[in-house]
Amino acid sequence: MTESSAAAPARAGTRELSVTLCRDPRQFAGLEEQWNRLLRACPTATPFQSHAWLHSWWLSYGKEGRLRILLVRRGGELVGAAPLMLVHRPLPLLVPLGGEITDYCDVLVAAEHADAVVPALARGLHRAARGAVVDLREVRPGAAAEDLVRHWEGVHRTLADSSCAEFPVLPFDDLVKRMPTAGAQRTRAKVRKIEALGIEEHPVSEHEVPATVRTLLDLHEKQWRGRGVTPEHLRPRFAEHLTRATRRMVRAGDARLTEFRLDGRVVAANVTLLSAGLSGGYLYGADPELRARKVDVVTMLLRHEAQHAHARGQRVLSLLRGSEPYKNHWRPETVVNQRFLLARSSHLPLLRLHESQVTGRERAVGALREALPAARDWRARINDWRADGARR
Repeated sequence: MTESSAAAPARAGTRELSVTLCRDPRQFAGLEEQWNRLLRACPTATPFQSHAWLHSWWLSYGKEGRLRILLVRRGGELVGAAPLMLVHRPLPLLVPLGGEITDYCDVLVAAEHADAVVPALARGLHRAARGAVVDLREVRPGAAAEDLVRHWEGVHRTLADSSCAEFPVLPFDDLVKRMPTAGAQRTRAKVRKIEALGIEEHPVSEHEVPATVRTLLDLHEKQWRGRGVTPEHLRPRFAEHLTRATRRMVRAGDARLTEFRLDGRVVAANVTLLSAGLSGGYLYGADPELRARKVDVVTMLLRHEAQHAHARGQRVLSLLRGSEPYKNHWRPETVVNQRFLLARSSHLPLLRLHESQVTGRERAVGALREALPAARDWRARINDWRADGARR
């Protein structure tokens, strides 16, 4: 069965809304054109809700029989979607497609029909959940999923999730002015150093993406070697996903891949994911030689990101998840993602059990960080060991 009914039709103006549940990956693959029209019609959507990103992720990370995508149509046109999959951890959960390598998760709702689509999507999800808890992670404040939760007819909990660093979109010089005077002076000196070296930016075309992604991931491993590289970034499935998704997104104007060249050689590469309102620096790699030559890579990249985001007229420049010290140096706004747990009222015990597992893990991690100041060093060593395994 490619699609199964998930809710009774609901009226929206003169046309009915139909809600179906897609379980067939081939059906999902064929939704690209309609999905991208819906993406453009949803003002809160981030690049991580694009069909290119989600479908590519499914090809690399999805498991047979687990796809669960709620689709809301009006007169045949897709006006709402909740891209989910079924997992067991060990409880049955409905979780967003995109997994841990996705910084923002959400549902898609066409703004023009939101008043009818959101309740229909909530009812369809309520029916699809059955004995599962819906666990919506990394929901950015203001996302469409907030409205979904408000229409949820069962029980729900709201938890804090990851912190993200965001800036208003301003000319780079104005971002520098937000810093303390001494820091701003040092930053301007760093910019002069970059300009004096003659580092050039090269926008990567769709056909150049595979080679540049390979270079980026190689540089990324080198820059983090000995400091705890994320093992997943070195796995073949991640490289396949990033190459496939970036190529499609560059073609559609939803991503920008840039090489930074010094004396004709690529010394850094950066992937930026784009939506109508948000520009997000997703992943970069930089040759350690740049540090030896006193090049501040973060300054170089943020300058690049700010210039392009301002030229496109975007509202938000995001450094995405994480509160690393190098981000805080620039005085960003800290925006905390949300985590919504939803269940039918009859499954309140399951929701409470899952919530206790989630909060228990968070408390354990927090206690470890407080009790062991060296935990970060040990984590870096463990990640390096895992990275060696990933490379093999």
